[in-house]
Amino acid sequence: MTFQAYIDTIQQKTGKTPDDFRALAAEKGLSGPGVKAGDVLAWLAQDFGLGRGHGMAIYSILKDDATPRGSADERIEKQFAGAKAAWRPSFDAIVARARALGDDVTLAPTDSYVSLVRGSRKFAIVAVTAKRLDLGVKLKNDEPGSRFEPAGSWNAMVTHRARVDEPAQLDEELLVWVDAAYREA
Repeated sequence: MTFQAYIDTIQQKTGKTPDDFRALAAEKGLSGPGVKAGDVLAWLAQDFGLGRGHGMAIYSILKDDATPRGSADERIEKQFAGAKAAWRPSFDAIVARARALGDDVTLAPTDSYVSLVRGSRKFAIVAVTAKRLDLGVKLKNDEPGSRFEPAGSWNAMVTHRARVDEPAQLDEELLVWVDAAYREA
């Protein structure tokens, strides 16, 4: 079950949205730093009949709300820390290529990847591990070809994925796909 499916089921069962649970938790003193999973789970079980899985979904929302998020630059830096630092020049090359196409490209980092966005439309994502850079692009009408594969369940926000095992593999052939995704966005 996806996280969103948990939230949808909770709302169907209780009639409450995540914002409703935030407000109720604040009233009960169950929000902010130091909120404990056991306390939240006990409250949700008693007042709403929620089991552990659904309760943990609500707890994760309350916990995330209490955790300060760094700036976009800090979040990007964190993704390229340690063993993943070797991929930073490749990431910078992708971003420079996209920004050369237009001044409307922004970066939207999550905790696990960075989205390249044109206006309000995501057109590419970059995710790195110590051993690989994954480049995802959104091109609805193009076949993946030899360098890209269907994105599948890797990330539903893009249609194609290229696995880059060494920086030299990030070449013009791959960057042309970034160009196409930008133009389609």
